[in-house]
Amino acid sequence: MPIPSPRLPLLAALALLAACAHRPPAAPSLDALLARTQPTPLLLVGEQHDAPEHQALQRDLVQALASRNQLAAVVMEMAEAGRDTRGLARDASEAAVRTALGWDEQQGWPWPTYGPVVMAAVRAGVPVVGGNLPRSGMRAAMGDAALDRSVSAAVLERQREAIRSGHCDLLPASQLGPMARIQLARDRSMAQAATARLAPGRTVLLIAGNGHVRSDLGVPLHLPPGQAHRVVVARAGGASGAEPGATADAYWDTPALPERDHCAELRERFKR
Repeated sequence: MPIPSPRLPLLAALALLAACAHRPPAAPSLDALLARTQPTPLLLVGEQHDAPEHQALQRDLVQALASRNQLAAVVMEMAEAGRDTRGLARDASEAAVRTALGWDEQQGWPWPTYGPVVMAAVRAGVPVVGGNLPRSGMRAAMGDAALDRSVSAAVLERQREAIRSGHCDLLPASQLGPMARIQLARDRSMAQAATARLAPGRTVLLIAGNGHVRSDLGVPLHLPPGQAHRVVVARAGGASGAEPGATADAYWDTPALPERDHCAELRERFKR
């Protein structure tokens, strides 16, 4: 009888470890996430816009909170402040919902991606509210020096640095300040839209990009002092997909997305 090689158990163990290392992150538990973040009057959920698992999380949160009668409203970065679905019936058509929200796919928010989130709320009788700064207000925000004083000097510098690095050093230095003001105005607009919908014993769900829910940079800085809230950061690829400084009460890790050269794509756009 052949004598088993003493290396076989070691090789088997190494093979098992290698398989585990390449296995995508296990799907988190929605119940565990809710247990960690509820109750709260305001739940800020960040996303990576091109990660479909993140919009699936948002839809599931809407359905879960609505089924418990705990959802007061859904506020979205993807629609402008002043737009909402109040007054629409639960069986309203998608076309009617898009009209009510002024949904504009040209702004980079494809309806097939976010429609299931929006319609889950409408079907549950929960209003969907636009939170983003209207495009008509952007020029005024760029010239509003008071926005610079709405946050600390350190936060303002971090915001400018985020604009610079996010645009791959392609922007002139003179544009960093005005564009940082737009981001501040967007965060303030979303904070105002969310707090306006607060209801006793229920939760307002705010959906935005991870950069907007950052506790050191985004919407939390524009909430009224002492306003209770919780933050969930969804990360494609685990910690490597986190925004710097995006501390959160909970993380939702999903598999990494295919690598993209964001800066190469942006350089092509700047050439046009």
